[in-house]
Order: sequence, then structure tokens, then C-alpha cells
Amino acid sequence: MKKIINHHTLLEIFMIALGCAIYALSLDMISVPNKLADGGISGITLLLRHFWGINMGLSTLILNIPLIILGYRFMGKRLLAYTIWGTVSLSFFLWLWRLIPIITQLNLEHDLFLSAALAGTLSGFGLGLVFRFNGTSGGTDIIARICQLKLGISSGKVLLFCDAVVLFISLSYLDIKHMMYTLLASFILSRVMDTVQQGAYSARGLLIISDKYQEIGRMIDLKLERGFTYLNALGGYQQDPKRVIYVVVSPREIPMIKQLIRQEDPKAFVTIIEVHEALGEGFTYNRPHHILFRK
Repeated sequence: MKKIINHHTLLEIFMIALGCAIYALSLDMISVPNKLADGGISGITLLLRHFWGINMGLSTLILNIPLIILGYRFMGKRLLAYTIWGTVSLSFFLWLWRLIPIITQLNLEHDLFLSAALAGTLSGFGLGLVFRFNGTSGGTDIIARICQLKLGISSGKVLLFCDAVVLFISLSYLDIKHMMYTLLASFILSRVMDTVQQGAYSARGLLIISDKYQEIGRMIDLKLERGFTYLNALGGYQQDPKRVIYVVVSPREIPMIKQLIRQEDPKAFVTIIEVHEALGEGFTYNRPHHILFRK
């Protein structure tokens, strides 16, 4: 039992519930009062609420049952347990926030752009927390998680597609103006969600091919105080062995390292790739502090 329930598991359970609470707050406090739709199961529950007055918490719980059964075939027991926990948490908070008067204080009908931006940001942050800590809030999140595990497709992109389908159906009770702002909210949601899930601290990875790799590596070590790795490579045309420098830096260090490379070898071949998250010395701890230019 101690191996199953430890401090890391308790943290994941808490963060999944927190993410669901933020997502439910966004729906109850912003989307519903400002007549914004939503995608996936949440969008369907809004449809049921509008036409038949069905409680969103109850309909969320019922609609998730067949999706949880589908998820059982593709998810492990741990992920399935987290999905059930996320589904129950979302249903609970959808019910809870409706009892708190604060949700009537954010009617932003006069500014639908602000409503869409805030709804997308809060919802994306909440769902991003849920996915970052290995859970789902049920609904199309289960489909997104399966696509991520089996097909390697970004969960944000899958949710955006599912949202588009449900939002098209939502045109049955929404006008074009509110629908366009809802699409904006869905786009912001997918971007914020991927950012939270993959890591907010971005970095840049550089692959440097040069005959003066030793000189470039020495300058990176001395002036940037960054570690780097030599990779063995083979030239495609002449089939000659080469050394490739791989180094990860923060975005603000890109101009400095480009200048260093240019000084040592103007003909060096450099590619810069985006790194969604960097962990370890120099990024999550012991970050180097240096000035922009050194003698």
C-alpha cells in the first residue's frame, strides 16, 4: 500500500482535483454567464442545460460513463483511476461553484473578447494541470489521452478538433458572434494547455557543425558557462567523420551564442530547435548569471 500511495501520488491526486476545480470555475463563472459555448462533453452539457435545464454536474457524470469504459481498454489501472477521480472532481466542482454567488460577478457581456481570453486561459490552465499530473477530467480528455499515448498526437490539437465538432452543433442556440468568440477561447485553451502540460520554461537547443568545434565548445564553456555534448556524425557527401556540438540555452542567450560561433567560425552550420522544457543544472537549479557581453 505504501508503494501505491506515496507523497507523489497524493500530489497528483491533489493537482488533478485543483485543475478540475479551475476548469469548472471557468465554465460556471465565465462561459455560462457570458453565453459562450464549450467543446467536448462540457459543450454537450451546455446544450443539455440550455434546451432541457439538466444540471451540468449530473450530465457530465452520466455522459462520461461510456467514455471511461472505452478508456479501460487503452489505459492502465492507474490512469483509469485518475480519470475516474478527475470525472468525479469535475462533476463536483461544476455543482459547487453554482452555489457560490461570485459566479454572478463576472458577467462580461460588454467585452466578449475579454470573456473569451479569460475563459480560454483559465480552462487551458486547469486542463493543463490535469494532464501534466497524468490525469484527465473525463469526456473528450479521454480520447485526447488515448491519441497522445497511442498516436503521439498533441492533446491540445485533439481537443481543438473535438471542440470544433461540438461547437458546430452549438450553432443551434448560439449566434455567430458568440460562436466566433467561443472558437477564440478554444484556441487559447489549446495553446495554454499544451504550454502548462509540456512546461512553461522554454529553451532552445542548438546543433552546431564546425571543423572548429573545440574552439566553439571552449568559448561556450568560458563565456556562457553552459555544458555541451559532442555527438559523432558522418558527412553525407564526403563521408568524413565530424563532431557536432549539442547545447541547450535560454532564449535570451541565443544572440550571445550566435555571436560566439560567428567569431570562431563564420561558416559553421547551426540549427536552432525549440525545447519545451529543460530540467537540470543551469535551468531548474544553479542558473548561471552573466552579463550580456564580456571582454
